[in-house]
Amino acid sequence: MMNPIYIDQKEVLKRYKQPDPHTHKGIQGHAIIIGGSYGKMGAVCLSSKACLKTGCGLVTVFIPKCGYDILQIAIPEVMVVTDKDEKFISNITFDIKPQAIGIGPGLGLEIETQQAVYKLLKTNKIPLVIDADALNILSKNKEWFPLVQPKTILTPHPKELERLIGKWTSEEEKLEKTVAFSKQYHLIIVMKGAPTRIIDGDTIYENTTGNAALATAGTGDVLTGMITSLLTQSYEPINAAILGVYLHGLTADIALPETGYQSFIASDVIANIGKAFLSITA
Repeated sequence: MMNPIYIDQKEVLKRYKQPDPHTHKGIQGHAIIIGGSYGKMGAVCLSSKACLKTGCGLVTVFIPKCGYDILQIAIPEVMVVTDKDEKFISNITFDIKPQAIGIGPGLGLEIETQQAVYKLLKTNKIPLVIDADALNILSKNKEWFPLVQPKTILTPHPKELERLIGKWTSEEEKLEKTVAFSKQYHLIIVMKGAPTRIIDGDTIYENTTGNAALATAGTGDVLTGMITSLLTQSYEPINAAILGVYLHGLTADIALPETGYQSFIASDVIANIGKAFLSITA
């Protein structure tokens, strides 16, 4: 296996773009987060708030009807479009032209939802981040892999990765299989873990930020929102993944002295995104 490129401050500064002081929300890009199902609306709240806090201009969520009040009250800055179904997504349609889409947080695995994901993959040409149940839907329908646009970003945790590429017996085999998968379908794989690695064909990046505080529910949903936001701001997919993973880990490093490992939760990632950005350029 190739030696990894370490994602540290130097590597990130090569890719980071300072915002134009004269920008406005129309230039900062419009993201769509697709997800949520009955009992799992929190995932979309986390994802969409993280998306806004990472700098894109506008965020719309596409969710089932049951999440309408929740989203409008929890995050007033986010716009809401609802599916015709009450408890899950069955038909993904919107009139907006977003710069990037994040799909999967809290999505659920209903058959109708799977069909809706299939239709999106078949027609979509917009930069995409696939996470959580959208990954699990892909794993259940492996014949759909070729539909996924080149340079789409997949963000599996170890169990989701196993469903995508099959079991492995060593760390080396896991990397080999992920590299082969990335090359076969021209995808960028963010292998969440300690450390998080990003696979882009034969190139392996290894993140240097983050700690055990991130091992808590919802931090993956936050990462999806962050990477989607960076894609929306016209970062190349690999740079969006690198910068997103680095900032995400950095929030836990910044917060740790105050929260300790145990009491850090996904909302604390979001609360510290601003400080993470400031510390990149400090």
